[in-house]
Amino acid sequence: MLQFKVMGPLEVLHDGRDRTPTPPKVRQVLALLLLRANQVVAVDALIEEVWGEDPPLSAVGTMQTYIHQLRKLFERPGTQLMRKPPGYLMAVPPSQLDAHTFEMLSWQGRQLLDSGRPEQAGRVLRQALAMWTGPCLANVVPGRLLEAHAVHLEEQRMRTLELRIQADAEIGLHRDLVGEMRSLVMSYPLNEWFHGQLIVALSRSGRRGEALQAYQNLRELLCNQLGLEPQPDLQLLQREVLSNGIPESAVFRPYRRRLAAVAAA
Repeated sequence: MLQFKVMGPLEVLHDGRDRTPTPPKVRQVLALLLLRANQVVAVDALIEEVWGEDPPLSAVGTMQTYIHQLRKLFERPGTQLMRKPPGYLMAVPPSQLDAHTFEMLSWQGRQLLDSGRPEQAGRVLRQALAMWTGPCLANVVPGRLLEAHAVHLEEQRMRTLELRIQADAEIGLHRDLVGEMRSLVMSYPLNEWFHGQLIVALSRSGRRGEALQAYQNLRELLCNQLGLEPQPDLQLLQREVLSNGIPESAVFRPYRRRLAAVAAA
C-alpha cells in the first residue's frame, strides 16, 4: 500500500520502501496534488506553482512529462492520478496521507477537551503531533501555492500544540510544562498565549516570583517592540499572582493571536 507524508520531508512509501520522486519539480507537482488531494488541480495552477508568473513556452508539454512520471510511480492499487479537465485529480484515501490523519486526530483531541476529558485529549493530541518529523515539505522548494498550503498546515500544528498544552494544564502537569513553555516563548516571543501558559505553570508550581518576572519580561518586550500592553487576560493573571496565586479553577484557553498580525502589518 502507498503512504504519503508531507508533515516533514515529502515521502512516498510503498510497503515501507521509499519511492519518493527525485527530480525537484516532480516533487513540487506531487506535493501540490497531495495537499489538494481528491480535488481537481488545474494545469494552470500546477504551471504557476512550478514556474511562477513567467513559465517557459514548453511548460504545458513539460508538465505532461511530470504527470507521466508520477503516473508510472503510482501504478499501484488504491491511488490514482486522473485527468479531470481542467487539470488532474489525485485520489488518495484519508488513511494514506499523513495530513489527513493528523487533522482527524487533532479534531478528535479538541472534541475530547471540549467535553471535559483532558487526559484522553492529551493522549490523542500527542499522537497527532508525533506524526510531524520536521517542517512541512522540508525537501521541496515551494512556489506561491505550496507555500500557502504549508503555512496553513503549520498553523494547524501550532493550534494542536496549544490544545495539548491546555490539556496538560487542566490535569495539573504544571511542573512538567515549565521547561517546554520557556523554550516556546524563546522560539515564539510574540505569542502571548505561550507567555500566559508559562506564567500559569510557574505560579501553580509555587514559583510566584518567577511568574511575575515572566510577565514583566513579556510586558517589556511588547512595550519596547510594538508599543502594546499585554492582553487583558494576561494582566488579570499578573494580578492573581500578586494576590494569592492563580487558582486551579482558572483556565487560560487559546485565543486569537494578535501579535503576529500586528508585527506583520
